[in-house]
Amino acid sequence: MNEPAIKPEAGDTPLLTADDVRAAATRISGAVVRTPTMHSRTLSEITGAEIYLKFENQQFTAAYKERGALNAMLMMGGGSANRGVIAASAGNHSQGLSYHGRRLGLPVTIVMPRTTPTVKVMQTESVGGTVVLEGENYDEAYAHACRLEHELGLTFVHPFDDPRVAAGQGTVALEMLEDVPEIDTLAIPVGGGGLAAGMGTIARDIRPDIRLIGVEAELFPSMYNLLKGEDRPIGGDTLAEGIAVFEPGKFTSKVLQGLLDDFVLVTESQLEQALALLLQIEKTVVEGAGAAGLAAVLAHRQLFEGRKVGIVLSGGNIDTRLLANVLLRDLARSGRLARLRLYMQDRPGSLFKVAKVFDMHNVNIIEVSHQRIFTHLPAKGLVTDIECEARDKEQLEALVTALRGEGFEVSQVELN
Repeated sequence: MNEPAIKPEAGDTPLLTADDVRAAATRISGAVVRTPTMHSRTLSEITGAEIYLKFENQQFTAAYKERGALNAMLMMGGGSANRGVIAASAGNHSQGLSYHGRRLGLPVTIVMPRTTPTVKVMQTESVGGTVVLEGENYDEAYAHACRLEHELGLTFVHPFDDPRVAAGQGTVALEMLEDVPEIDTLAIPVGGGGLAAGMGTIARDIRPDIRLIGVEAELFPSMYNLLKGEDRPIGGDTLAEGIAVFEPGKFTSKVLQGLLDDFVLVTESQLEQALALLLQIEKTVVEGAGAAGLAAVLAHRQLFEGRKVGIVLSGGNIDTRLLANVLLRDLARSGRLARLRLYMQDRPGSLFKVAKVFDMHNVNIIEVSHQRIFTHLPAKGLVTDIECEARDKEQLEALVTALRGEGFEVSQVELN
């Protein structure tokens, strides 16, 4: 067995066991999709590791969260549970709980911040949940949900900090290792820690020498800080909102202390690259959190090269406009799309001369914009931004060289 990066306190009783996960698998069998685990030849060639993808974005609600939500509800029995369950969530947990609550005949109330996008409210309501909008952020919504829990006699189902939920999430790894027993490394997205706790517990039992690598967004290193004893800033507008957690779970953090072999962070550009690769190569749509595992393999090659790596595509719920932005930004980073800034004389024929160079190099002009007023140039000067599409970086560089050869000052507007 690998020596964990962070050790639990001696004599601790296990908070979550492999038997808990196996029992959850039996309990939820037939009610959730047994999603495929598939080898990716192309991603394996790119990363230098053998990559196996678990397509949890193929669940009915497009996320693994159904597993834990269903297991928790099935373990409640009668009594207060029959009056209904409640949760605070604006993400995949709300949909999983609502969908399976309706199937089981349990009323489900979801408290969301008033700032929640309408599409998420509608998605939750469409699968059976009753949405209550309260508070300006998650903490305020959570506090209101706790009040309603006691006032209405409902049963609270936490999105991650609950052994029943974590056991259900662990069935992801159980299926992966049943399908591909040779997997020797798991790259697991970490937010509150429910998925990692469940997957890590069963994986370590099935294969004691397996390597478990936690992955967190660099903007939200809450669990990373806790387990590594660091104090990195937390917050920001991350693509991986599904693992953007300010406070990691108390139960899950204790479990993960004795499980993870390593813990890595991924940047926003690395998440974007991974998401775009999955769409281009595997023809599958994932949300930012769902791309975290692949992002880690791409960004931290030394941890994964030569190994058989299991990656869970944890969810596929992403706004289509955001997805379009990510793909266009990826094209820009690869040199396929660019915005060139040219400093020209404001006189007839200048733009025609520029267009001829584009034509000679077979680079497509998408959009042209001029700026005459707000510029440091003389009154007869002109700043022109040209958005264009090239075959690759080499073709773009040849175009820029040719434009400079014609006497134009050219710069490329860079992405952050």
